[in-house]
Amino acid sequence: MNKVIVNTDVKQGTINKNIYGHFAEHLGRGIYEGIWVGEESSIPNTNGVRNDVLEALKAIDIPVLRWPGGCFADEYHWKDGIGPRENRKRMVNTHWGGVTENNHFGTHEFMMLCEMLGAEPYICGNVGSGTVQEMSEWMEYLTFDGESPMANWRAENGRDEPWKVKYFGVGNENWGCGGNMSPEFYANFYKLYQTYVRNYGDNKLYKIAGGAHDDDYNWTEVLMREAGPHMDGLSLHYYTIPGKNWNNKGSATDFAEGEWDTTMQRAFYIDELITKHATVMDKYDPDKRVGMIIDEWGTWFDVEPGTNPGFLYQQNTIRDALVAGVSLNIFNNHSDRVQMANIAQTVNVLQAMILTDQEKMILTPTYHVFEMYKVHQNAERLALDVEAETVQQNGQAFPGISVSASKAQDGTINISLCNLEKASKTKLSLDVRGEQFSHVSGRVLTADKMNEHNTFEQPENIKPIDFKSFKNEENKLDVELPPMSVVVLSLN
Repeated sequence: MNKVIVNTDVKQGTINKNIYGHFAEHLGRGIYEGIWVGEESSIPNTNGVRNDVLEALKAIDIPVLRWPGGCFADEYHWKDGIGPRENRKRMVNTHWGGVTENNHFGTHEFMMLCEMLGAEPYICGNVGSGTVQEMSEWMEYLTFDGESPMANWRAENGRDEPWKVKYFGVGNENWGCGGNMSPEFYANFYKLYQTYVRNYGDNKLYKIAGGAHDDDYNWTEVLMREAGPHMDGLSLHYYTIPGKNWNNKGSATDFAEGEWDTTMQRAFYIDELITKHATVMDKYDPDKRVGMIIDEWGTWFDVEPGTNPGFLYQQNTIRDALVAGVSLNIFNNHSDRVQMANIAQTVNVLQAMILTDQEKMILTPTYHVFEMYKVHQNAERLALDVEAETVQQNGQAFPGISVSASKAQDGTINISLCNLEKASKTKLSLDVRGEQFSHVSGRVLTADKMNEHNTFEQPENIKPIDFKSFKNEENKLDVELPPMSVVVLSLN
């Protein structure tokens, strides 16, 4: 029997809403067609941003959006993406498919999108192929209020008032596509570049250093030791890949039961990674001033057959929804150190919220998890005692359930539960202590098959429905979770 105790009178800090952040890179059809279609498109749009995608993203309360990459960031020169669109310099996207881009979606368009969404912009600067001056001038262009070459140029391009920019990343994956640097080399580069990323007026930057991937704890050690005082955040990247290696990651929809189990085990692995990287950070930053920024995470499978391998387009099943639910629960439960996370990616790329096909659009199971979990944004994390049965199948072992809980500002207690069993229901004893409640409601996302997904022909194969498989007696709930399910219970 799985047992969970929720201690409503033991609050463990605020779950930063930015844990529910997103990532939109210039990659495949993520920006062009996915978000941006241009004002002349027959697809309904507002100032070039397609309306259906915009409204869908607004509904999940995106708190922060990372752009323009990713690997693309370290070959992106921002000055090529401003001014009249017909005059903008075209560029080759060497990282992702070798396609030529027209730079029609640049700084002004991105900042407009963030304003439309009500999201904070998180801009990633070019360290790999850029210059200190280029990065410095970008921040002046964006945020300086007054007379200056960059501010004047911004006004000439149609924006008199400066923007507010809080989050700025100094490079991306500098151990790999961002320059193949050693941690010592990048630490020095980071200190140099960040020095000239200025705060102008009352705009205060939260500077994020390019961190490690997976279990490279030495990278975190060196960055914290050498550059910790100069950063506000340090990134971590981790992708859930069930296949044997990067060249054989497995199919998003055509997979065996063993791959389900491997996927769930590897999804849980991020808990260990966060714990161990946080231990290194604690050594140099015991007060947890520096946030852990997991600005790339999610599933990564082989591309859909017949699509450009450089576009990273994959379908999204109930398996992805479970990975999303488990990951977000883990981030919630590490909210003392994890201050932002950005799923990769928002539209048409990797574990996307939305898939489009010209004028058509569908919401993925992962989208629905983000919509269900948005109740945790900026809520108080509640202490949990969890006794979870272990699933041992196909040589894999992982907890059968995943849980996080929070108390919203209106007093509602929200408990998110994932059942990772692919074939059987899971019974759960839920004891809520410290506060009385009289009303319980729930929603569930589940499917009959482990590869079930939404298609353009059947866009609502998977969507949340009301959940009523629970009994409430004196603040104790007996809950029966369907197989392969994500459930959110709300108590008040």
